[in-house]
Amino acid sequence: MDKAFVKGLRLLETLATSEQPRGVTDLATELKFTKSNVHRLLATLQQQGYVRQIPPHSTYELTTKIWELGSNVIRRMDLLKVARPAMMKLAEITGETIHLSVLEDLEIIYVDKIESEQHIRAHTSIGARAPAYAVATGKAMLAHMPDSYLDRFTPHFKRFTDTTRASLAELKEDIEVARQQGYAMVPHGEWREGIAAVACAILGRSGEVVGAIGMSGPDSRIKRKHLKQFSSDVMEAARSIGLALGYRP
Repeated sequence: MDKAFVKGLRLLETLATSEQPRGVTDLATELKFTKSNVHRLLATLQQQGYVRQIPPHSTYELTTKIWELGSNVIRRMDLLKVARPAMMKLAEITGETIHLSVLEDLEIIYVDKIESEQHIRAHTSIGARAPAYAVATGKAMLAHMPDSYLDRFTPHFKRFTDTTRASLAELKEDIEVARQQGYAMVPHGEWREGIAAVACAILGRSGEVVGAIGMSGPDSRIKRKHLKQFSSDVMEAARSIGLALGYRP
């Protein structure tokens, strides 16, 4: 067990339950730590953005970073619960694998899925990550981000397949199309060979992107015309999830 890490967590918990900013001596007495230990832990937490110092008496309190992290967890739990019926309906309509993803920096994380009953199907794992610029759910969410967000991909582009859109210019072109259509489409696998997919972003109460729902399967079976055909069903699934989360157009 990492004792320093445990002490840091105990310090965070103490600050979280305190009704007012706390001083080093006060915290050291309650936690039975040395003052130098408390000061060192506070300095680290302050550097990482979890704690701020309150002048002029050098007391400390938590920032909203803990709340932001907790809110993300709660939102993700709400998303999983609310999205499941729409995912099941979409799986029934399309007969293909359905994914629920969230955007985390430059990657997407698959947080839920319904596997296709087809013998040949798209294979992914819940908890797995993929580059946001190379998958349909990623492109769908990026379509709701400012262009400055897309610039962050510049040093990270990598070609995974012959069809990977591996430049900022190509990504921006795809994102503009997704913005106009209301959904993102990957006719031929950019992250994994032979996978076709269509996806739409899910918007939360304030119109923010909370995730994306997508359908995928082998491009030997799913052609461009099928992606366009199912795009309305995917958009309806995303819309219904967003409404259930409190989004109002």
